[in-house]
Amino acid sequence: MTPLITADERTRLLSNGQARAVGQDTDPLPVVRLFTPDAHATWLLASLDPADGDTAHGLIDLGIGMPALGTVKLSDLAAIVGPREQPVMRDRYFQPVRRLSEYLRLAENNGSITD
Repeated sequence: MTPLITADERTRLLSNGQARAVGQDTDPLPVVRLFTPDAHATWLLASLDPADGDTAHGLIDLGIGMPALGTVKLSDLAAIVGPREQPVMRDRYFQPVRRLSEYLRLAENNGSITD
């Protein structure tokens, strides 16, 4: 298991991923917020593909003013380091307060994820 997410987060991400795979409600609360402390990139992940357990879906903000929904592999995120050699980190204090679609709407309006 990747150190970017806890066992509980992995379980919730997979549960949301299973619902997404069968076409159920795909506007869940994000489960985890990952970020680069030295490169202004943020990932609000809401689900994990149950087929591979590595491909996450969520709101991706690479810090260039174009946040969007998309997918990313946790294994790829684990290999990223920023300009000051800082790895991607998990926000241990993240508590979602809105659905993924609302985070997307706000991020599109602001050009970045604001919370």
